[in-house]
Amino acid sequence: MMTTAAASTGIGLTSPWNPTKLINNFDKQRPKWMNLPNQSSSSSRVTKMAASVDEKLKTFTLQKSEEAFNKAKELMPGGVNSPVRAFKSVGGQPIVIDSVKGSHMTDIDGNVYIDYVGSWGPAIIGHADDKVLAALAETMKKGTSFGAPCLLENVLAEMVISAVPSIEMVRFVNSGTEACMGVLRLARAFTGRQKIIKFEGCYHGHADAFLVKAGSGVATLGLPDSPGVPKAATSETLTSPYNDIATVQSLFEANKGEIAAVILEPVVGNSGFIPPQPDFLNALRKITKENDALLIFDEVMTGFRISYGGAQEYFGITPDLTTLGKIIGGGLPVGAYGGRRDIMEMVAPAGPMYQAGTLSGNPLAMTAGIHTLKRLMEPGTYEYLDEITSELTQGILNAGKKSGHTICGGYISGMFGFFFTDGPVYNFEDAKKSDTTKFARFYRGMLEEGVYFAPSQFEAGFTSLAHSSVDIEQTIAAAERVLRRL
Repeated sequence: MMTTAAASTGIGLTSPWNPTKLINNFDKQRPKWMNLPNQSSSSSRVTKMAASVDEKLKTFTLQKSEEAFNKAKELMPGGVNSPVRAFKSVGGQPIVIDSVKGSHMTDIDGNVYIDYVGSWGPAIIGHADDKVLAALAETMKKGTSFGAPCLLENVLAEMVISAVPSIEMVRFVNSGTEACMGVLRLARAFTGRQKIIKFEGCYHGHADAFLVKAGSGVATLGLPDSPGVPKAATSETLTSPYNDIATVQSLFEANKGEIAAVILEPVVGNSGFIPPQPDFLNALRKITKENDALLIFDEVMTGFRISYGGAQEYFGITPDLTTLGKIIGGGLPVGAYGGRRDIMEMVAPAGPMYQAGTLSGNPLAMTAGIHTLKRLMEPGTYEYLDEITSELTQGILNAGKKSGHTICGGYISGMFGFFFTDGPVYNFEDAKKSDTTKFARFYRGMLEEGVYFAPSQFEAGFTSLAHSSVDIEQTIAAAERVLRRL
């Protein structure tokens, strides 16, 4: 069932937020392995940081990043290998990263940032974790890819199956996009139907059938869909606003016996952070069962992040199929789809639905995933993520309101977001009311202060077990300065 946080101000879910309780319980709930500074040390660091702000801003330069990026634009489309990295929606010079460690990243100009992107979600235990790196080094001695079964696949599969309520069997692939492609084909094969329902602003990778009113990079670039996608590829894709059960019901009534599945991000992260309204997921579960359609949770982002068993454990709603990625690879390329045994046994070679991959289940991704999940199983992990994320989110919202800005936001566990609009934000149309020009100015100001958020208003943020109370305090202090200047 839904547990503690889903705290938000002006976004979807609301629940009581008690800062006194959070602060008093902070040390008690912190995982034992977290060696954080005491309050006096924390205050000292913040004071030193504040004293050096002017000097830091004066020395901030992106000269080397600019040179590298200009060269990259001659070699790769837009200079990047994923569109949002080009800073199109926030303007300014994209940064080129040299290294990452813990909660920080360093660019090639030597600027150090507190990172709230976390490689877009995988780095939940922190970047370049020492135990994960050591395990990878040992695995590499045996080889990097076998193209054949390995025992590590069994280990990670057992961990995923034991953690995620809906998964009785699992197939590993190499990306979230590939996982969603596979699960869509499987849903159609199992039901013998073609049509699917997706939600506006939910992003399920760049497969043709999903590039209809998609979020993420598509929203960032302002593209309604994509050239090169045949009409036939999307003709069976029906769309509804997120959190709108009435529209879903009408789609089923208008397409009786034709809908194979409903697919959604149970907590939207690719239009910014948007949680489900009370009973929305439960209503979807009821409607799909009544119409013999499958319910698919795309948990590439939420899986193992908002709870160990993902959004389905957190909200107590079990779908038929689930896609995963990001965290289960510990920072290496990975994806997975799984679900009920009777459905998964249709996947080749057990059944007739074909899907394959050269690097699927490779030993490096399996190793990183295993050791990441082991860390997440330690007591106090999700309580700690909840504590720091609530402090961060509330701090930014308070800073915005004190400075006279219209702002709303929310969080669940280690996932958060905020919008420069009154709210509430229940869906993508609400999210688009945000002042993206102001967000761009805020983003660039925070970058100069040494804080790295996702370079788009329409992306969620992520905290990690490596983020300390000092990181959070410094981020809030930086936000206060930037918001006063806007």
